[in-house]
This record gives sequence, C-alpha cells and structure tokens, in this order.
Amino acid sequence: MTAPRLSVTIFLLLWAVSNQVCGQGAPVVPLWPNGAPGFESRKSLPETVKKKGEMEQSVASVNNPSLTVYLPAKAKASGAGIVICPGGGHSVLAIEHEGHNVGKWLADNGIAGFVLKYRLAREKGSPYTIDEHAYQDAQRALRLVRSNAKDWSVNPQKLGIIGFSAGGDLVLYSSTKFDAGKADASDLVERESSRPDFQIVVYPAIPKTLNFAKNNPPAFLACGNQDRPNISEGLATLYLNMKKAGINTELHIYASVGHGFGLRDKANLRVAGWPTRVKEWMIDLNMTN
Repeated sequence: MTAPRLSVTIFLLLWAVSNQVCGQGAPVVPLWPNGAPGFESRKSLPETVKKKGEMEQSVASVNNPSLTVYLPAKAKASGAGIVICPGGGHSVLAIEHEGHNVGKWLADNGIAGFVLKYRLAREKGSPYTIDEHAYQDAQRALRLVRSNAKDWSVNPQKLGIIGFSAGGDLVLYSSTKFDAGKADASDLVERESSRPDFQIVVYPAIPKTLNFAKNNPPAFLACGNQDRPNISEGLATLYLNMKKAGINTELHIYASVGHGFGLRDKANLRVAGWPTRVKEWMIDLNMTN
C-alpha cells in the first residue's frame, strides 16, 4: 500500500492551525508525518524558541523537521520555489532574518518559499550529524515540495535551495550529492528527485570535502568582505572550484560588510539589495519572470 501524498485538504487544515500556533500566517508541514526515520520517538519533544528584540527569533531542539510554507498570490506566482535553510552554527536556527523574512520576501516577489527547520547536530546532547541527518532533512524538503508541486503551484523543474551560514552546508551537500528518487518507493515523496535546479549560498559554511561536477546546479554566491577569512576567502575559492568544474556560477562579495546580514527591515544599505540580485540572476536562468 502506498503512502498518500499530502492533500490540499490537509494542507489547508495545517494552514488554519498554523495561524493559531506559530503566528506566522503560514502553514507548517512536517517532513515525515510520523517523525524522522529512526527518531520517531522524538517527534513530540518540544522545540525551544528564543527572542532577541522584536524579530530576532531563534529555534532549537528541532526533532520533528518541517517546512513553513509561504506561497505567492496566484496572480504573482512565477512557478519558482526555494527551500530556505537558516543558519545558526547547527546549534540553533536563526529562523527570522534567515528564514521567515526570506520566505515572505520571496512570496511577495512571486516565488514560493519553504523555510526548513532541520535537525541540529551541534546542540548539546544532540544525536544528529550534519552530513547524515541535517542533509537528509534538506533532501526530504526538496522531495516534499516536488511531491506537492501541483497543490503549491510550483514548477518541479524550477525548485532551488538557499542556505545562510551553517545552512550553506545543506545547500552544498544537496547540490553535489543528489539522486533522481526511488521509483518503487512506497512513500510517494521518496520517488521525487532531490536535485535542486539552482543553489544560493549566503556567507556559507563550506564542507571540507565536496565533489563538483558539471551537472551540479547553477550557483549564486554572496558574502561580506569583512566576514571571517574561511568564509570571505573560502567563497572566492568555492567560486573558482565551481567554475573549473563547469558550473554556471555568480559571485558577489560586498565591501565593508560582515557576517549574518540576512534579510532584515533595518538592513545594512551596502548589502540590502542582495535579494534583488538573486531575482535578477533567476530571471537570467529562466527560473522566474
């Protein structure tokens, strides 16, 4: 017996519930209905939410990974979608300026945004790892969006992934290690491809071992010149390695800018335009209009 795909009815019910629960006005959809494989018993453990000021919210203790869904108005929808991986050093998730704010901006600009709450490998006492469990969450997120592409008005061939800081690990793993899905899987979500159609990394953590190939998705890279050398200089090296492999890559390094700028209402004016640069790049790729 095959596992049913998430239906429109369930999606709308989740939307209504999430309006009351998370206050974001957007539905929260679990990656696995019964919990992450091998960790189903941890599904109901509570998350930890912290706030710094009015909007600097962070989340920890993620044991039931999920997507918060931001859909554009139908009249605006371009068919493009992006899975969003916030940073936080794999010990928390900077869920506002690297998550929800990005999802809202994307929806306002005709792009469906999906904020990923992934399992945290460096949280005290965590049973998870980055290259297995957090990466598995990113793969599952891409498959889940494709599985619901019709309901969410997303073109399954215009689905990308963006990662900030530690979330860059997940983008780079997802863009270099992917598969076409398992055609005979009983879980219909697992039949979908985990390959992103484009990748965006913003001041990313960069895994030490990456095997680049020409079939890796096009890349948009951005950081601040005043960031840590392993990021600012590392991103320049990443660009050169991608270019050498034949990957279509664009690089932006902003002068006099440090780490963690994300997307805020009161943004550093030197770097506030980075989302617009992303949209222009997506237009060049024919991923949006």
